[in-house]
Amino acid sequence: MRRTRPGPLRVVVGAAAASAVLLLAACAPTAGPDGEGSDGQGRFTADVDVDTPELRAAKKEAGIADCPSAPGGRAAAPEDALPQVSLPCLGGGPDVDLSALRGPMVVNLWAQWCGPCREELPYYQQLHERGGDRVGILGVDYQDTRPDWALDLLDETGVTYPSVADPGGELRVPLRVRGLPGILFVDGDGRLVHQEFVVIESYEQLAGLVEQHLGVAVGSAG
Repeated sequence: MRRTRPGPLRVVVGAAAASAVLLLAACAPTAGPDGEGSDGQGRFTADVDVDTPELRAAKKEAGIADCPSAPGGRAAAPEDALPQVSLPCLGGGPDVDLSALRGPMVVNLWAQWCGPCREELPYYQQLHERGGDRVGILGVDYQDTRPDWALDLLDETGVTYPSVADPGGELRVPLRVRGLPGILFVDGDGRLVHQEFVVIESYEQLAGLVEQHLGVAVGSAG
């Protein structure tokens, strides 16, 4: 059964996200959704378990795919690969070493507290459905201390591609994350060829970025 978020808190989070969009066109938290502090380097100090029996059940019910595993016998990661950071799979599964990912792949940084992220998730799902055999997709639930709410959001928006979790903001420094949402493009050799922090407002916009930075045509929304 889907969990219900407390009404007042959800309204406060939504209002904060809307204000951030008006001021910065992005979401940028200074503390965790439940008031957790920061260590001064943008990383939350909260201890968050993203792999519990309840979360595994929610992930299965939502039909979310397993996180990708590194291919055997792979070559060393190139210098311009994603950071050598291992993150847990949201809702259970093996950890993912980001530096081992090989594309073409799109990585989207999102969180359930981020209003624009909620609006753009369906476009990433469209990409997953239309171009899944040509370009992979991996989400990163970034600086989010409520994995249960995150999985609820994925269920509500119909997202079935996998996400890893970065509740502590481990990617903040190596990727210079300044806010959400964000999008990363990884080529077939594992190189991070482009990244930007932009709100995706249509599938056509997302498809254009994929073709521009990965050379993969994934069509229009039709």
